[in-house]
Amino acid sequence: MSRQLACKRSDVPDAGLKECGLEDGQKVLIANSGEDYYACQATCPHQEVALCEGLYDGTVLTCHQHLWQWDIRSGAPIGLAELPLETYRTQIEGDAIYVVSPGGLDLGELFSGIADATMGRIASLARTEQIGPGGTLYRIGDPADDFFVLQSGRIEFVIGRDDRTSPAGFALRKGEMCGWAALIDGQPRRIARATCLEATSVLRINGRETLGVLEADPASGYTVMRRLASLIARYLAPSGAK
Repeated sequence: MSRQLACKRSDVPDAGLKECGLEDGQKVLIANSGEDYYACQATCPHQEVALCEGLYDGTVLTCHQHLWQWDIRSGAPIGLAELPLETYRTQIEGDAIYVVSPGGLDLGELFSGIADATMGRIASLARTEQIGPGGTLYRIGDPADDFFVLQSGRIEFVIGRDDRTSPAGFALRKGEMCGWAALIDGQPRRIARATCLEATSVLRINGRETLGVLEADPASGYTVMRRLASLIARYLAPSGAK
C-alpha cells in the first residue's frame, strides 16, 4: 500500500472542494463533508470537465457542464450520471490529508475476476511507463504489438486512416485500456494516435504474449474476449448512440 500527500485540511473549505496534484502527476479532488474528507478523480468521466468547478452541498457533487451527480462518499452515480467516480481512501495526520492507493498493479476491468494464476502471469508481462504532457503513446500506422492500461493521467485519441482522421470523442478512465488491436488477429497496425494531455502513467503489455496466457486458460480467455468485444463496440459506437 502507498500513500501521497494531497493537501492540508486548512486548504479545503468547510463543505467545499479542493483540486490537488499528487507526486505521481495524478490530479484528485478532495471534498470536505463535516469531519470527513473524501478523494475522487478530478475530472468528470463524461467529458473531462474539472469537478472543482462543480456544485457541492457537502454530500452530492454536481458537474456544472451537464449536471451529472455523484454521492461523494462512494462515487456512486445519481440521477443523470451514467458512470461512477473513481474514489480513493484518505488518511488524516494532523493537518495533512493523504490519498492511499492499493498496492500491486491495476490491470483494469478487462481482466477483473479471472483466475488468480492467469492474472499473475499477465501482470508479470506488464511494464510501467511514464509519459510527459504532450507525449505520444503511439501513432497511426505504428505496429500494434502492445496494449496499455491507464494508471493515471489523461489520453486523447485521433482515429482514422491516411488523411481521413478525426478526434475519437472519448477519454480513458483509470483501469481502462487502449491499443486493443494488439489482442486482435489481422490488425497489425494502429488506426489511431494516442497523445497524453498531462503527466500519464500506463502499463504496457505485449498482446501476443497475453493471448498465449489466455489460450492456456480458456475460461478466463472467454471472459476477457467477451469484455473486449463490448469495449470495442462501446468505443466505436456513433456519437450519442446507446
